[in-house]
Amino acid sequence: MRVLMTADTVGGVWRFAQELTSGLLEAGDAVALVSFGREPSAAQQIECKRLRALWGESFFYVSCDSPLEWMRENNRAFGEAAAVLAQVLGEFEAELLHANQFSLGAARLGIPTVVTAHSDVLSWARCCRGAELEGSEWLARYCALVQRGLDAADLVTAPTAWMMRALAEGFRLPSEQLVIPNGRSVAGQAAGERRLRAVTAGRVWDEAKDVAILGQVRSPMPLAAVGEQECDGVRAGALEGVESLGVLSDQAILQLFASSAVYVFTSRYEPFGLAPLEAALCGCAIVAREIASMREVWEDAALYFRDAVGLSAVLKRLYEDPKFLWSYRQRAGERGHMFSREQMVKGYRKVYAGLLDKEHACVA
Repeated sequence: MRVLMTADTVGGVWRFAQELTSGLLEAGDAVALVSFGREPSAAQQIECKRLRALWGESFFYVSCDSPLEWMRENNRAFGEAAAVLAQVLGEFEAELLHANQFSLGAARLGIPTVVTAHSDVLSWARCCRGAELEGSEWLARYCALVQRGLDAADLVTAPTAWMMRALAEGFRLPSEQLVIPNGRSVAGQAAGERRLRAVTAGRVWDEAKDVAILGQVRSPMPLAAVGEQECDGVRAGALEGVESLGVLSDQAILQLFASSAVYVFTSRYEPFGLAPLEAALCGCAIVAREIASMREVWEDAALYFRDAVGLSAVLKRLYEDPKFLWSYRQRAGERGHMFSREQMVKGYRKVYAGLLDKEHACVA
């Protein structure tokens, strides 16, 4: 199969696309990856150069800095991106489009189209602010872009059933829907001393991540946060008592997880959560905010909290009881291995093959 896939360079969609792309290439497929949002970082460029070196003409990468549909200048989000996809389609002779931005489901390239719902602004607002966003030209344009992409898609996927339900509260979905959990492949990290430390990783500037709660926690173990401090004009505040590690490479983050005992998932809104999965695969116990998507993903393999007081109590228990900590590190690791790259790739390849079979049947 020859798959044209979109990604963005800002958040977790990049890691999702890299994992899926790598798995598809390993399975013998060809992938053209096109990223949007801003120019790729040096590390992201290196990742794509590595895939090109490994797979030759089976991998093709193009970057475009046109804004994402949720960004302020979303009036430019569709036209430029769709034109780039059309050009890549001609060069790569793709058979199927996998869009990881809603709007690009409507690119109308004449090939079957899968749209994956990683998150959406309306469900984000309900979870983070407890209310609908105030009407604006930007929001109206965003909703129109999303709905048009969903209407044009042959199938919509989401990483959790929760995300699919949340999307359906704000938008009309096509009849063809499927939940395919995200997957991650984490190579063994170098063995070393594991510190009794709690870490978190993510967009520190994003209020949905609520990393600020760490500044309200009374923790007997050190706390550290990794992630970008600013994006699209939004900047995070300082966190008292929390070591800020800034932006680290993916490998450095994995090494941090491998040398820490606990991962704290602070988000009020998260459709799946790749960072806690990475941490679990690196040997961390998972302490997660009590939200429905985390219960769906982690079940009883994580510890949960509702507020800073609850988080403080959980961290105290883990600090004081080594056997308790060990048991939850084991639970998290076992659960994490259920969400592998292999299972994710298998799910998407089955979807792709079904859509291509249906198209060939219609042509015949």
